[in-house]
Amino acid sequence: MKFKKFLTIAYRDLARNRRRTGLTALAVALGLVIVMAFSSLIAGMYDSMLKDSIRLSTGHLQIQNENYEDDKTSLLYKDLLEDGDIWASQTEALPEVQSAAPVLMISGLLSTPQESTGISVIGIDPQDAFHDPIKDGITAGEYLMSDDRGRILVGRGLADQMGITVGRRVSLAISNSDGQPQEGIFTVAGLFDTGFPGIDQNRVILPLEQAQTFSGVSDRVSSIILMLHNREDTANLAAKFTGPDTQVRTWEDLNAVMLESLEIGVVVYYLIYLIIFLVVAVLIANTLLMSVFARAREIGILASLGMKQRQIMSLFFLEGFILALFGIAMGWVLGLGVVYYLANVGFSIPAETAAMAEGFTMGTTIYGGYAPGEFVILSLLLLAIVSLASLYPAWFAAKMEPVEALNTL
Repeated sequence: MKFKKFLTIAYRDLARNRRRTGLTALAVALGLVIVMAFSSLIAGMYDSMLKDSIRLSTGHLQIQNENYEDDKTSLLYKDLLEDGDIWASQTEALPEVQSAAPVLMISGLLSTPQESTGISVIGIDPQDAFHDPIKDGITAGEYLMSDDRGRILVGRGLADQMGITVGRRVSLAISNSDGQPQEGIFTVAGLFDTGFPGIDQNRVILPLEQAQTFSGVSDRVSSIILMLHNREDTANLAAKFTGPDTQVRTWEDLNAVMLESLEIGVVVYYLIYLIIFLVVAVLIANTLLMSVFARAREIGILASLGMKQRQIMSLFFLEGFILALFGIAMGWVLGLGVVYYLANVGFSIPAETAAMAEGFTMGTTIYGGYAPGEFVILSLLLLAIVSLASLYPAWFAAKMEPVEALNTL
């Protein structure tokens, strides 16, 4: 029998019960829509979180003393990079470098008469372009000047938690370079809101010179943060700065926790996709099996007229394949609408939830992304699984005895 005749019969059989065919195809479509939405969120989160982390925290490269460890925020001379200003000016002169920002990282305790909380104190040069997100995020008061003394910036989320306002005097306590407690009273010059609760609820900003004086580290810094014009230059530039007394950490090293978590997340999501596809496949197989029982006499007549078992099997397999294609086409139409919404509107999450994501630069709005290659792979995977699930009812129909099928009521 020619393929065209098979196609005609398969189409006629599917059109015979439009409601059942439509609902089954809709189930396939919804399964694809769900996985496309998840895939869009993964692509969007990966791209935006990585870009935001580089832009707000890590940069593309960081030059540090060979002994420095980020999790300890040490202020010991042996752990810090000497001549931070010289390093910054020399690196910023390179054509690949967009900006070079020396920073001093300090663990501290911010206190008011009512309460105290542990925070990260960061000494920055306010004129460095890397810190423009802080400058642009000032919501009250004013930004710092390089020669400011006794003035700090406080994250908006932290200020709201502690009831701190502009002009308020607060206590800041740290352990200095000698390991001795050091406390100072500072005036809040301004409040900043970057849109990332993990930063805004945990960060206090000082001018770099003030932070160096306060902590007693002289001209030393924790890191030189480099932003490059092209991220692809990271590896080549890192090799230039590697020396016996320094370590160079790339954006991949600095965001290792996030990248590893996202890789694990992709595996988990694919397991979820597989479960969804298997549910859809079972539904397709059940629909086709019901169709086999409903058309038992027809199968008997076809067999009596000389249609071979493999031809009967091919017919039902083709019906499942067409049903899957129709559902996938419908899924693309609905799925692209959902993806468009996620990519342009996104959805909001509570600030408390975003702040809990340690090691991630997560905002309060999550956006999706476009991953056409991923969508095609998922569609082909769904088509393959559904087609394989169609084999059982097709085999069952082919094995029916003509006499028994003709006597079926």
